[in-house]
Amino acid sequence: MTPTYQFRVEGHLDDHWSAWLGDLTITRHHDGTSTLTGPVADQAQLHGVLARLRDIGATLLSLNALEASHTRATES
Repeated sequence: MTPTYQFRVEGHLDDHWSAWLGDLTITRHHDGTSTLTGPVADQAQLHGVLARLRDIGATLLSLNALEASHTRATES
């Protein structure tokens, strides 16, 4: 089972970044932040997403590995 990660960054990211960041789902919040959520296969892919967020100048506010039960609840 592939773990799901949630990255929270400052600012609102446009949808076109989703594919470049590994097809993560982007959700924009009223507080001026964005959350990127999706499966990350391994540590190499995780570091790749973090490097790409750095490359676009995004400020990482938090990174969470979601529990399997939480992931299933949000997919329903």
